Amino acid sequence: MNLEAALGQALPNLTVSASPVDRIAYARDLWPRHHLAVSDGRIADHRPGVVVWPNNTEDVASVVRFCAKEGIPLVPFGAGSGVCGGVLPDERTVVLDLKRLDRVRRLDAEAGVLDVEAGALGIRLEEDLNAAGHTLGHFPSSILCSTVGGWVAARSAGQCSGLYGKIEDMVASLECVVGEGEIVRFDRRLHGPDATPLIIGSEGVLGVVTSARLRLHPAPAARAFGAFSFPTVEAGWEAMREMFQSGIRPAVARLYDVFDSFIARLGSVRRRKHAGPKKTLEERGEGAGFGAAVLRRILRRPGVLNRIVDAAPSDWLGGATLILVFEGQAAESEADFARAKQIALASGARDLGEGPARHWLSHRYSVSYRQSPVFMAGAFSDTMEVAAPWSRLGELYRAVREALGKSVFVMAHLSHAYPDGCSIYFTFAGSAPTPAAMESVYDWTWRTALDAAIGAGGTLSHHHGVGRSKAPRLGAELGRGIDVVHALRHVLDPRGIMNPGNLLPRDPPERRPVPPPPESPTLDRASLLVHASGAATLAEIETFLARSALTLGLGEGAPDLATTTVDAWLSRGAPGAPDPWLDPADHLVAGFTARLRSGAEFEVRPSPRRAVGPDLFALFFGMNGRAGVIRSAHLRAHSRDPLTRPRPLEARLERNPPLGESEAAWIDRMAEAAARID
Repeated sequence: MNLEAALGQALPNLTVSASPVDRIAYARDLWPRHHLAVSDGRIADHRPGVVVWPNNTEDVASVVRFCAKEGIPLVPFGAGSGVCGGVLPDERTVVLDLKRLDRVRRLDAEAGVLDVEAGALGIRLEEDLNAAGHTLGHFPSSILCSTVGGWVAARSAGQCSGLYGKIEDMVASLECVVGEGEIVRFDRRLHGPDATPLIIGSEGVLGVVTSARLRLHPAPAARAFGAFSFPTVEAGWEAMREMFQSGIRPAVARLYDVFDSFIARLGSVRRRKHAGPKKTLEERGEGAGFGAAVLRRILRRPGVLNRIVDAAPSDWLGGATLILVFEGQAAESEADFARAKQIALASGARDLGEGPARHWLSHRYSVSYRQSPVFMAGAFSDTMEVAAPWSRLGELYRAVREALGKSVFVMAHLSHAYPDGCSIYFTFAGSAPTPAAMESVYDWTWRTALDAAIGAGGTLSHHHGVGRSKAPRLGAELGRGIDVVHALRHVLDPRGIMNPGNLLPRDPPERRPVPPPPESPTLDRASLLVHASGAATLAEIETFLARSALTLGLGEGAPDLATTTVDAWLSRGAPGAPDPWLDPADHLVAGFTARLRSGAEFEVRPSPRRAVGPDLFALFFGMNGRAGVIRSAHLRAHSRDPLTRPRPLEARLERNPPLGESEAAWIDRMAEAAARID
């Protein structure tokens, strides 16, 4: 079948292209493994059949209906900035470029929400909002080349997540087109039912996001800046932990390990020394071949370089650097920074002043353009972002760094912190004599590093998503949760056309044993997480936490603590729990085990945040047991000291919009499909 002709005949009002240039342009995203293939001339193997540019949601629905009827694979495409292989079409595939869906449908300043289509480019949207006195608060490093739909699909995080949270904390509603062309809207509800967490992070396998209602904030009136040098990276993250658990919410908190800090200082010195006239292309090219050869030689023996860095005393390299940026009203930002500074200095830090933080802000997106020279030099580089509770962070850092260090040179920084844990962002580079050998090194590096992350109790992805890069090990993290995602897909994409091959592993999930619920509550003091059975009463947990001067922090609307179990409370939408709109950096449940109505069980291990597909907790929260029961949960515990309560963000949007018949029917179908897994 000639796809271009068939689509043109069926949908004559749409722009369709099968030109060689367009097919090459849409053959991939920015997965670094693709770059290795490009250097070997093999990316043409993944050219799509056609590219389509819909103009509105109805156009998207028409394309989806056509593909479903014909059994043609369909890949949604934002700006192509993903780094995990979420786009890898073939000649039978239709690529759906959504960038013409870029309109702001509504901006309600009174309610503090924005309705915007999925193709809106991040930087343009934020600049327009700033001009009107607002901010979304979402600043991924890819903001210059990523879209709203891409953020939602990959469960994105921005650089200001410490104050505003991740994209899932900003979504109030989603409009989607699912697998047979139906247009569906899902609303977020404080007490459930809420299907938005199942769509966010689904990476195009459960449907096409066409628009989102997002929470707005006033543009910051002022910022406060600071930077500190710690003797070790461990001392730095302990200070970060204390800050977030003390209720301090810096918009930006980035901790660079010792060598990453050293490289940043070298770069700053180099820029000052060479601030004169720019060199010509010929002058810059002179000696470039020699430099590339040196880089390749060094990266082919990464273990030696890693051992030298590890053996060097921290003070020789200048210590680990923490960058802090607070924003909001001037007095509040300055007061919060003063508290953070007190914690940093008490932790043994040296005050570096405002300069490093101001410099970071002015170059905040530069990191997105540093890979190309490495590949041009005959090497490769990539990044890996994992996360874990504070109590497991040291083990995660050491395990992944050791695994990576066997085959590549590695650096790291911590860029997204929360009261219960933090993410670690590893940057690594390597080389080998041939493109095929580099692919072998690259694949082995990822396998060993992902296994190390799982073994250390971390999540495989904090904000980049899964794609094809991490899909082979997703079953090791989610176990039978993978079966649940498949069940959701059978409901939302019954024809199996939505981005096939992405996110979900080809192999059956690992049938690891699900741990039984604890007989009595246990406390992870470092992470402020209490692990309790679903059958435990809220009164039991409060009594247990009171011994450590902690509480669940329940307020108005809380049920009878003596008679309400954890499962019953969560199934009703956790009435009385802290309002997540007021403190987006925090969350209620970090991990859980569940038993579906069929008797099948699965576990989602605790993590401060994750980007490993749909958030399956949504099948139980506020769902009144339709899918099954919570067997155990890792709940956030809060200090009883009122001084540790964070400054609440203003939130006027509707908390519990009414549940319409169509949305309720889709939610029921998803819950029923999950419940039947055997």
